[in-house]
Parts: sequence; structure tokens; C-alpha cells
Amino acid sequence: MATGADVRDILELGGPEGDAASGTISKKDIINPDKKKSKKSSETLTFKRPEGMHREVYALLYSDKKDAPPLLPSDTGQGYRTVKAKLGSKKVRPWKWMPFTNPARKDGAMFFHWRRAAEEGKDYPFARFNKTVQVPVYSEQEYQLYLHDDAWTKAETDHLFDLSRRFDLRFVVIHDRYDHQQFKKRSVEDLKERYYHICAKLANVRAVPGTDLKIPVFDAGHERRRKEQLERLYNRTPEQVAEEEYLLQELRKIEARKKEREKRSQDLQKLITAADTTAEQRRTERKAPKKKLPQKKEAEKPAVPETAGIKFPDFKSAGVTLRSQRMKLPSSVGQKKIKALEQMLLELGVELSPTPTEELVHMFNELRSDLVLLYELKQACANCEYELQMLRHRHEALARAGVLGGPATPASGPALAPAEPAVPEPSLGPDPSKDAIIDVVGAPLTPNSRKRRESASSSSSVKKAKKP
Repeated sequence: MATGADVRDILELGGPEGDAASGTISKKDIINPDKKKSKKSSETLTFKRPEGMHREVYALLYSDKKDAPPLLPSDTGQGYRTVKAKLGSKKVRPWKWMPFTNPARKDGAMFFHWRRAAEEGKDYPFARFNKTVQVPVYSEQEYQLYLHDDAWTKAETDHLFDLSRRFDLRFVVIHDRYDHQQFKKRSVEDLKERYYHICAKLANVRAVPGTDLKIPVFDAGHERRRKEQLERLYNRTPEQVAEEEYLLQELRKIEARKKEREKRSQDLQKLITAADTTAEQRRTERKAPKKKLPQKKEAEKPAVPETAGIKFPDFKSAGVTLRSQRMKLPSSVGQKKIKALEQMLLELGVELSPTPTEELVHMFNELRSDLVLLYELKQACANCEYELQMLRHRHEALARAGVLGGPATPASGPALAPAEPAVPEPSLGPDPSKDAIIDVVGAPLTPNSRKRRESASSSSSVKKAKKP
């Protein structure tokens, strides 16, 4: 009769020493026979990484069951390196020292090189790169009928076409090898013009009717002008280069001022349009009764530009809101406009924070929007008046200097402040008189600078009056 130890030996169960000594099999041994083995194996194989040691450093350590890390880097055959050639045991193809000729040479020279024995007798592989230009050939009759030119003799034309075949239409080399002693001295443009004129004439004569012709065209006059312009550009003096750079800088300044002026005029036009639109809307609202106004009327109103007045936010979100929040100025309004708005409200005798009833909030917001629009219009008007005044002063100064070529015309309108004496700026270019002509547009300045300029001119006039 088998005992418990025999059954445990057959099932390869290793229980505790107490169970093994007693020879009894427990329930745990039958259900989880390999659990204790796995625990023992895990305890023997796993090592805990010490604190403070990096993972890469710990990976270099090894145990008895792992291979030691190599002392030198070795090529394992895996990675981004190129795979070495795998030489087989097949028979190597034979190579042979054999002669060859180059079809590009006309002297029949013989050369030798190594080549596979199977390719013996084949053409030279690089002969396909021997590309030549097809230079047309003309007969004596064609020359007399179509190609005759009083400025060129037939011998000179034949010499030109012979050099064109030899040097593959490299006209700079052709001009260098041209026989200027026997024939008339010609330029590169003359040689090109004669060659392409003959090619075009022969193509027209020999063309089959009904076919599209690709006639080469060479504009000798344009080529001469191009080279002359390039030579002039190359032979410029440093003073001329500096003058050209100066003129380009002034041109960029004029374009920038022009764009700035156009932008200002567009902003002014937007303000004027916004003011007209707001006034028209309010007239319509006053004339029409409120009960008969359809609900879609607000959607049909023309959109007011964002630069005009103040755009107050709409509190349409869910939840409880205070009516006084609708009187709060948006963050888009600057501090300068806020101070000017408060000053205008104080001058009108309006409270800065009235009682926020529905009607008062609506009317107070409209009033502040109109005041901001009025403030922007005044600023734009002041800028325009100042620019106009500066242009008048500059025109009078140029007329007195005689730059405009005529007497100074008296400026129409109210009397203007005395013009500031011209202060010579540091020399940016060769001719200071060009500044007066180029800078007629005037620099974009602000009303604050105008006030400073007027105060400076008034102080200078007071000093002159005090002098005996």
C-alpha cells in the first residue's frame, strides 16, 4: 500500500519538513503545488536595486547566472550598422586586362583596362555620355540665295561654323580662338547673332509646310545693354554705392509714411462712418414707435466698427448678474481714454456712477460711447491739422530756398505759427539738399510733439525780443 510520501514523490510535491516527516498530504499541496517553488526561485533570481544607483549603472552588474558585460564594444550584428558581405563558395567571375577605344576620340587611340571576361567585345560603357551639338551645314547655293550678308564674307562664316563644331557652341572659347588677324575683329554678341541668324534662316527654308518650327532667337542689342549695365554696376565708386543706399533708405521711409497716412485716413473714415451711422440709428428709433418695431430690426442694423465708441459686453450667460456690471468699462478702453472720459463727464455735470436703473444704464453707456467717439474724432482732427500745418511750413521753406523753382505762394487760411528754423541733421547721404526734396511728405508726428515744438518756437521768439 502506497504511503503519502510515495504519492508526493510521484506528483513531485515538496511540502514542509513537518508534512514530509509525517508523510501526510495537505490540501494546499494538491491545489498549489508550484507556488512554493516559484517563491523560492524568485527569491534567488531577483535583486533589489540600491537606492541612489541609476538604472543604467545597475544594469551593468551581473550575477553568476548572467554573462559578464564585455570590456570592449563588440559588433553583435544587430543595429544600424551595415551588414558585411557574405562571401559564398561559388566560383568567382573572371576579370581580364583588355584593350578599348573611346568613340569620342577621332585619332584611334588604344587604351587598356580591367573588365569582366563576359563583357569582352562590348562598347565602351561611358561612350553614351559623348553628346555633341548638331551644327547645321549649308551648301554654296543656299549661302548665295539665303545667307549672304555684306558685313560677313563666306570664308569668315565658314570659319565661325568650324569653330562652333570644334568647341560645341562655347562662344567665349570661340571668341578667344577666332582669327582676328585674318578677319575683322568681332565681339561675342556679333558671333552669336551671325550664328543664330543663319540657323533660323536655314530652319525656315528647310521646314516642311504644316509643321511647328522651333526657331532660335538671339537679341544682340539686349545682350549688349545687359553687359553694359553690368559693367557700370561693377565700376561704381564707393560714393555712388553710398548714395544709392541712402536713396533706397529714403524711399523706404517715404513708403512707410505713406502707409501710415493711408491707415490714419482709413481710421478717420471709419470714425466718421460710425458717427453718421449712430446718429441715423437714433433718429430712426425716435421717429418709429417702440411697439411697432419688429424683433429682427436689431439684426438688420449695419455693423458699427469696433474702433468707434465703446463696445460693452452682453451678459447673456445663465445666472444672477448685477445691473451695475453693465456699466463697467471693458478692458479694451485705455487709461488715457478713461481719464479723458471722466474729465468730460465732470465738465458736463454727470455722475461717474449713477443709480443703475434699466433706462439710466442704457443712456449712460450710450453717452460714454459718444464721448469716446468724440474724443477720437478730435484727436484725428488735431493730427490732420498738424500735418497740414507742417506741410505748409515745409512748402514755404522750400519755396524760400528756391528748390521748387518758383516764388513762395502765401498759405491760405488762418495765420500759422512761425516755422521752426531748419536744423541740419547728421549727413546720411552725399547731398543734403535731397533731404528737403525727398522728405516733403513729412514725418508722422503727434499733437504732443506739436505742442513741444510750438512752445520751443515761442520761447526762442521771446529770447530774440529780449535781445537789444
